[in-house]
Formats: sequence, C-alpha cells, structure tokens
Amino acid sequence: MEAVSYTAQWTAAARALETERDDALFRDPYARAVAGDTGFQLLERYASPVTVEYLALRTAYLDRVLIDSLEAHEIEQVVLVAAGMDTRPYRLDWGRKVSVFELDRAALLDVKEEMLADAELSPGLSRTTVGVDLAGSWESALREAGFSTEGRTLWIVEGLLYYLKEDSARGLLATLAHLSGPGALVAGDLISTAALNNPVARPFIKALEEDGAPWLFGTDTPEELLEACGWRVEEVKQPGEEGSGRWPYHVLPRHVTDVPRNFLFTAALI
Repeated sequence: MEAVSYTAQWTAAARALETERDDALFRDPYARAVAGDTGFQLLERYASPVTVEYLALRTAYLDRVLIDSLEAHEIEQVVLVAAGMDTRPYRLDWGRKVSVFELDRAALLDVKEEMLADAELSPGLSRTTVGVDLAGSWESALREAGFSTEGRTLWIVEGLLYYLKEDSARGLLATLAHLSGPGALVAGDLISTAALNNPVARPFIKALEEDGAPWLFGTDTPEELLEACGWRVEEVKQPGEEGSGRWPYHVLPRHVTDVPRNFLFTAALI
C-alpha cells in the first residue's frame, strides 16, 4: 500500500482499543485484524494525548449518523469516501437493503479484501469497492460501479479532508454535491487552521509528514466551507460539546480564536 494508506490501519488500531474497553462507544470485532502489527506500531509512533479518544468518538458519531439517516432520510446508497479499514458494512446492523460503495486506493482495498475474506455483510447490503485516487478524477469509476446520481445518498468523508490541499478538499465536497440527488447527506470531520501548527501536537504532525501523510488543510469556519461547496449544515460539533459523545477534556467555545479544534459535521444538499 502507499504510505498515506497506512494511516487507515492506525485508525483501525484505535478502534480495536476502544472496542476492548468496558465502556466502549462501539464494538468493532474486525478492527484488530485489519489494523495488523502496522496499525499498532503507527499508533505508538503517532501517540498524542487525544488520538485514541478522538478516533473513537469520531467513529461513534458517524455510526450514529449512518444508522439514523437510513430511516429518517430513507437513504438508499452509502458511499464511504476514503473507506480505509472501515468495517461498518460488517459490524453494524443496517436493518434493510442498502447499496454501499467503498472508495479508496486500489492496493488498500485489495489488502482489506483479503483481511475480511471470512467476514459476512450485514443482511440486505450490497458492497462494491472502487479503486481510485481521490485527489484526481474518480466520478466515472463510481458511476460505472453502479452508483446512481438519482439515489438518495449518504456520503461519509472520514479522516480525509485535512490530508488534501484546500482546493482539492473544496473540489471534493463540491463533486459530492454535484453527484447527489434530492435528500442527500454528507458527514465527516475537519480540523481548524490552528490544528495544523499546534505545538503540543507537533511531534505527531511531524511524524505524519515524515511518513508521507501530512496534514494540509484546516478551516475555522466549517459552516461557510460546506455551504460554499453546495451543502447546508445540519450540525457541527466539537468533541466535548453536548451530544458529541464521551470526551475527557475541556472544550473551548467557538468564539475563542486560534485554538486547535476538531469538527464533526452533518450537512444536507442545498
């Protein structure tokens, strides 16, 4: 796999540790297998005070958005953009027929396929993998794989946007809107501009740079970013705010400037 793809195993390792907690926010019985030794080595290399807590909270938040949207918004298609080692098609009870598309680099998807060869999909799901470079052109490949621009779609963009340059991040969000029909949703996460240069997290950020997976983009106004790209925000939450999930650290209000932040968001097509 390419260097940037190994961060997917790092995330899986964090999910495995969360799964093994007595008060786990979710259970992912496949996480330790898809993390492999590489994932746990990277978890140690990228150690920071909030890494595992944040990755667990993000996973649980997007799990909730997905399950809630299936009924509340009658979602027919779910696209995991930069799917990585995500195992939602196997570990969640989706409850009905849904078409799932996983977008990521082909080498990563091939490795994942081998790791999950014996896993069973949630009843009713169809799962299609689409090997693409998300920094390039990928829309035709998704359509050719069976994606319908008329279907009611949920896009999950997890742990991706800050690895892209700003114009690419904006272009990706705008492309998702362009491919969407009425009732579409997008959910994911962003970081603030201050997070790119946070001195406390500098060893972690430097390690990502050395491993070919640097953070490149942050925003202090996620609502404005999403609206400019064709999406109306339904919610933006920081870890620690009411309804965000378990978070052991103090959270500063948005009006305090120059603060490293993570944002979890859900938005609907304008």
